[in-house]
Formats: sequence, C-alpha cells, structure tokens
Amino acid sequence: MNPIADGLDEVRQTPLSDVRRNLRIPWYRCPIERETLRDLAEPSDLRGLAQSLGHLGLWVATGLGAYFLFASQVWWGFLLALFAHGTVASFFTAPRHELCHTTVFRTRWLNEGFLRIFSLLGWLNFQVYRFSHSYHHRYTLFVEGDREEVMPETPSLRFLYLLQLFTVNVTGGYQSQGLLPTMRNFGRLALHRLDRPFNSWGPELYAEQPAEGRKAVSWARLVLAFHAAVILVSVAAGEPIVALLVSGSAFLANWLRYFVGVPMHCGLRSGVADFRKCVRTITLDPLTEFLYWHMNWHLEHHMYAAVPCYRLKRLHRAVAGDMPAPRTLLGAWREMRETWRRQQVDPGYAYDTPVPAPVEGDCGRGREDPLAASMGDLAPRAIASGP
Repeated sequence: MNPIADGLDEVRQTPLSDVRRNLRIPWYRCPIERETLRDLAEPSDLRGLAQSLGHLGLWVATGLGAYFLFASQVWWGFLLALFAHGTVASFFTAPRHELCHTTVFRTRWLNEGFLRIFSLLGWLNFQVYRFSHSYHHRYTLFVEGDREEVMPETPSLRFLYLLQLFTVNVTGGYQSQGLLPTMRNFGRLALHRLDRPFNSWGPELYAEQPAEGRKAVSWARLVLAFHAAVILVSVAAGEPIVALLVSGSAFLANWLRYFVGVPMHCGLRSGVADFRKCVRTITLDPLTEFLYWHMNWHLEHHMYAAVPCYRLKRLHRAVAGDMPAPRTLLGAWREMRETWRRQQVDPGYAYDTPVPAPVEGDCGRGREDPLAASMGDLAPRAIASGP
C-alpha cells in the first residue's frame, strides 16, 4: 500500500496553474557566500564538451569493440563488450537531466544539440522530462506538485528483476528503463495520447498546455522514425548487430544505473521543506560518477540547481558544515532496505535524516538570492513566468 500514491486521483483534480499559484514552499538552503555561488554557477563550454564527448566517446568505443568482436566471432569478448556498452548507454538519462537544466554549456546551441543527441540515442523524451522536471524541482516530494517522484518506492533486489538488469531490461521499474514500457510510452505519445506521459503524471501535466504536449508528441514520432530507420537499414545491409548496438543499447545491462539512481530520493521524507530530508547524496568511484554526470551529489544539485554538474563536489565542500554526511552506495542501500522493511508494517514511515539545525537569514529560509533559487532554464516558458 502506498498512502501517498493512493491520493493521486484527488490531487489531480487541482489544475497545475492553481498549484503554481498557491503552493509556495519555503525551501531551506545551506548558507553560502553569494560570490562563491556565482563562481560555482558559471558554465564552461570546455568542461561541458569534456563531459559530453567523453560519455559519447565511451559509448562509441564500447560499441565498436562489440562490433569487431562479434565480426571476429570472439563470443565471450563480444558479450563482455556488449555488457559494457549497455552499461554506458543506460546512463544517457544523466545527460538528459543535466542538459534540460541548460547549465552544462555557456553556449546555448551546444546544450540543445547534445540534449537531442543523447535523448535520441537513449530513447528519451526530453520534452516531457523538461516539463515534468520543473515541477520536481519546485515541489520536490510534495505530491501536490511533484509526480515525477512519488514515495514510497521499493528498492527491489528481486532475483528475476536483477536478472533483467544484468541482461536485457524488458519490463522496467523504478529508476529502470525497460524495453516494453518504453515502446508503449513512445507509441502512446506518438498517437497523441497524453493521459499517462511520464512516471506518476496523468493528463493533468498537459491539460492546460496543449502546445507543450504537441512538442512531446513530435519528439516521440522523431525518435520512433529514427530507430525504425536504423533497424531497417541495418537489416537491409545484412548487419542487424548495428541495430542492437545503436537502438538496443539503452535496454542492455542497466544494473549500475539502477543501483546509483534509486538512492536519490527513495525512503526519504515527503512533504518537508528541507532538501536535506528529502534528497540523498552518495559517494561513487570516479568512473561511475562521470557516467552519472556527478548527480550522486544530488542534495547539492537540488539545493543550488544553477550550479553545473561538474562543480557539485566543490559546492558540497562549500556547504559541508550544514549538510548530512554523504552516504556510501552500500550504506544508502542498507538504509533504503531497512526503511522499506519498516514500511511493510508502517506504510507512513520514512527515514528522517539527522541534520544540523537550520540557519536563519538571507540564505536559509529568509530573503532568497534569485541565483540560489534558479533551476537553470529548465521550465518551458509556458510555465516559467507565471501561474
């Protein structure tokens, strides 16, 4: 039983324009010098290119390696390369996230171009996500306005589910991109069915914004056309392996993306105006952190979303004294699983992260610097400037 999700039908009756007008959350933000924040929030084309081309380069390199090993009939080598290729591709959700915030590059067309590349290759509808994610940041875990993340969720370790995550992800799940739900979602959007566009969102997401809905429909059709062309050309050329490496990579070896993605909010408190209580930061090895676009510093990202991903670790050091200690990946999973076990008896339970006492003033819940509250250029203009 999910007591919060059970109330979704009721909250869906409230138009989102009313939510934007009436739900004002006094978010707590850890104190930071304004000059320090401005310095951290400065985007860099060079850093953005290193991050974007590095991720794409790994995908191309693992794909080429898998192709040549397949052609050479080195089957164990091919399977290992295919596993690495899928692992890299499963993290394309991370650049989609960061590039939607438009904080990665100083030059706007670079940001928009890479956003479309990663979204196209990763079977991702950035138009829907950009719309949904603006609500997620404004109203994190307040179900009245955030239906991208609705807690509680299950940090599943079921054998058959893990088997899919280490091979081909067919059915998907929380923080997991399955083949069947992805095809179903893109098919529905391509047919202009916006009644279930993303996660726990229903028709209310686009009810008042039909023009934004048409953008999501157009992108869904483009993605389907692109991958249909890749598959048809590959098969016609006698190289179906190319279709697997290009169009199938997002559904292979999703294991690592699942393990690092689930801890961001799972098991934490809903309806509390302190990011330290509803968002979790974890530490990762350098390669996984790179693939995840540094989103393991997730608490810092929610608190100061204008800061580019490659500066979030520096941001953490600047505010560490007012933050909970970062969890390890293993520690976060232990915490989530223990929380989940308690929720079987008490469905309303959530882990209450111990934090320092809030600091009042300009940076706490007092007068807020617009840069501190900025989400980048995330929200579509249709909802960014008013109710």
